[in-house]
Amino acid sequence: MGLLRGTAQIGAVLTGLFLATAAAQAAELTYKDKLVDGFEGKDFAPEGGLYYKKNYEQSAGTVEFQDRVVKSGKGALRLSVKPHCPVTERLCSERAEVWERSKLRVPYDQGVWFGFAVKFEEPIPQDDHRYLVAQWKREIDAGADGDFSPFLAFRFNEGKFFITVETNLVPGKEIQKGKRAQCKDGETPVWLRPDTNQTRALVAHDRNFGPDNGDEFTACTDKITVIDRGNPLPAPETGWIDFAVYTKPGPEGTGHIEIFANGKWIVTVKGRIGHNDKGLGENQYFKFGPYRAGGPGVWALYYDDFRRGLACADVLDPKICPFP
Repeated sequence: MGLLRGTAQIGAVLTGLFLATAAAQAAELTYKDKLVDGFEGKDFAPEGGLYYKKNYEQSAGTVEFQDRVVKSGKGALRLSVKPHCPVTERLCSERAEVWERSKLRVPYDQGVWFGFAVKFEEPIPQDDHRYLVAQWKREIDAGADGDFSPFLAFRFNEGKFFITVETNLVPGKEIQKGKRAQCKDGETPVWLRPDTNQTRALVAHDRNFGPDNGDEFTACTDKITVIDRGNPLPAPETGWIDFAVYTKPGPEGTGHIEIFANGKWIVTVKGRIGHNDKGLGENQYFKFGPYRAGGPGVWALYYDDFRRGLACADVLDPKICPFP
């Protein structure tokens, strides 16, 4: 019995040392360090700087470290949401989002590269509903007045994948109400939202996103420009999609975004990107996972190969990086 007790005590000490070392490693990281998490274990890796936030809307979600569906290695995340919102709460959302830790967030005016892979679990929703797969936002300080949508959002609706960029309200011309605008060269279709002092631009979509989709983007503006690199977004049903994304907000017109998917250059976005309202914080942050308006059934997504760094080569093959 004494030997068994001694062995157990040694095991407990070693476990404690491992956890303490992992915590110390995480504490030493800064926003300048490369972050990586392949979701190989039973919890988030200290060197990835990620965590699952707990609140009312997140209680609709489940996070599972699993090995049945993976892109690389032996593990991946399955994030899912189930019905949680009361029918009477119109603005309620259901989320299972993984966040960057606050101490590792990148300054708002600093460019940074993100990489992650996502796979849609069948059945893929086909309804007209609000779904998000990943989003980038600016920190909001206590007491800030306003509604601040993500400055970059990977969205999904009616079985189709599309990406939007958000900024403060900018000048734009409505072309035809109820129909997606066909804009001139140097202009981008946008949804002007004066009630929230925001403008939402459509910057990329998959091949299934037809002329009848995106009918909220009825105006055109030259304050946000999109360079189409000749490749549409991969469709949700095609399997794993590996993204590399560069974000550098610039509400005054210096914003810059690059999006790659499965090693192909999708778009470059420049101009007014993000918000500059009073009460907003100093940093940008990334979160990923299923996020929807309250709805029926279970919606699940798989994620793998998270990485982040200040250099393109931290997340993307250097041979196809548009700049270091």
